[in-house]
Formats: sequence, structure tokens, C-alpha cells
Amino acid sequence: MTRAQLLRLGAALCAGAALPSFAQQPGRPAMQMTTRPIPSTKEALPVIGCGTWIGFDQRPGTDEYKRLPGVLEALFAAGGTAIDSSPMYGRSEETTGELLAATKPRTRPFLATKVWTSGREAGIAQMEQSFARLRTKELDLMQVHNLVDWRTHLATLRGWKDKGRVRYIGITHYTVSAYDEVEAVLRAEKLDFLQINYSLDARDAEQRLLPLAAERGVAVIVNMPFGGGGLLRRLRDRPLPAWAGEIGCTSWAQVLLKFVLSHPAVTCAIPGTGRAEHMADNAAAGAGTFPDAAFWRREAAAIRT
Repeated sequence: MTRAQLLRLGAALCAGAALPSFAQQPGRPAMQMTTRPIPSTKEALPVIGCGTWIGFDQRPGTDEYKRLPGVLEALFAAGGTAIDSSPMYGRSEETTGELLAATKPRTRPFLATKVWTSGREAGIAQMEQSFARLRTKELDLMQVHNLVDWRTHLATLRGWKDKGRVRYIGITHYTVSAYDEVEAVLRAEKLDFLQINYSLDARDAEQRLLPLAAERGVAVIVNMPFGGGGLLRRLRDRPLPAWAGEIGCTSWAQVLLKFVLSHPAVTCAIPGTGRAEHMADNAAAGAGTFPDAAFWRREAAAIRT
């Protein structure tokens, strides 16, 4: 790739644009992970993060726990920063806090978690517990999970944001049946982030939520980028299509993540994992080319069948 091509590629990535197909040449170093601006501040956020559901719900001393430092190392080595957790994910918040305290990474993580309870005092207590478990005095993002008592918690969080305890606030959901309510909250409230499910086999968010988030200047974190996991399991034994290499993909997981990241409203995807090799593989999807909608119209149907 020529210097002129690299400069054009970098400019397009920063703009979140669809890119031409420059295949990575053998022997070349891996490209740096793309970042996209958080609309409310223009702060750059790397496009692949790590979800902690299941994978980080582990106890010290177990083989699963011993693998987790490698997951964070792989995330940071690839240029990623976002780590998303929740008090509903068993021990995941506590594990994340322990690992970050032990490793003291040079990369500053972008820590996100959630509140999922009813009532002002209960919400405050749960969020304070999250600060303690994550071993931090400041959180990058606090989200009202599944819109539970969202009016109460957003009022608290706006006060905390003014005081500098949280940098960003948002809402989350993962079921299509809640999309009408999610849309109503997006229209009524000033938010920094929406976390929502979106994948090649679950594209309902394309209809109204992703365009609305872009219109309202709300960053989008995609949970469940592999859908329910069934599609990825079906694809694993199939050979990659010839065009996968042209968009920088060496695995089906990367293809599915490229699809998610190709939508211009998406800021970051957070595939969950408890294995370093999966984290490294996922993170590789955050570099290189992101095909346009016309490309996926041609290819998506064949992938899903």
C-alpha cells in the first residue's frame, strides 16, 4: 500500500466512512484499530471492546480466571479500551477491578457498567457498589440497563455527571419488543450512549434506532454482535468467502463484526469472551476496511443461509 493510500485510508476511517478494498499485504504489520468519535464530545473510542458477561464471571484460582489477564492484554495490545460490565453479570465487575488493579495497564481503559434496579436509593447503592468492585472513583459510562426505572436513574446520573463521577450516561436494551420504548426515550432525553443488540441475523435496529441515534448525536455500543451465537456456530465449519481477505478478515467472527461496524451509526462493538485468542481475533476486525451497505446487500443473504 502506498503512502497516499494510507493517508486516504486513515482519513476515511476517522470519518467513519465506507472504505475501498485494500487487502493487507503478507508480511505487513497489523493495522491500528480504528477509532470513532463519541458524538457528544468527539472523544475517540476504539471500535472493538470487550463484554464481560459469562467470560469474566470467574473466581480466583480457577483455570478460567487465570486466562483473563490475557484477554485484557489482547484487547489493549490491539488498541482497544472499552470494557463493559454489569452488576447482573455475577462476579464480572469484581473480576474486572481485580485484574486492572493487578496489571496496571498503560492503556487507560474505558470502563462502562450499568444500573438495574428500581428506586433512587437502591440505584445509588448499586452504582456505589459498582465503583467499589471496579476499584475506581470515576466511571467513563454508566447505563440504565433495560430501561428499568430510567427516569429516576437518569436524574441521579445527570447530577453525578455534573460532579465528574461519571463521564457519560446512557441506556441499554437487547430485545426487539422494547424498541418502541427505547425510541421514545432516545427522542425525549439527552443521552451520550445507546447500547443495543445488532447483528447480521438480527437487523431490526437498522429500521429506526440506529438512524435516530445518529440524528440525536448518540454514540452506539453494539451488544450481541454475533446475535444469539447460532449463526457463528453454523459458519465456523464453512470456508471463508474469497472476498473476506479483501476486507481484512481471517475468521467468520471478524466478518460478522465487520458487518456491525460497517453501519455508520455504530461507535463500538463489545463481543464477550474469556479467551485471549478470541479477543485478539475479534479485535482484528476493528482495523482495515468497512464495506458499504451495497456490499452487504450482495453478500449478507448468502452468509445467513
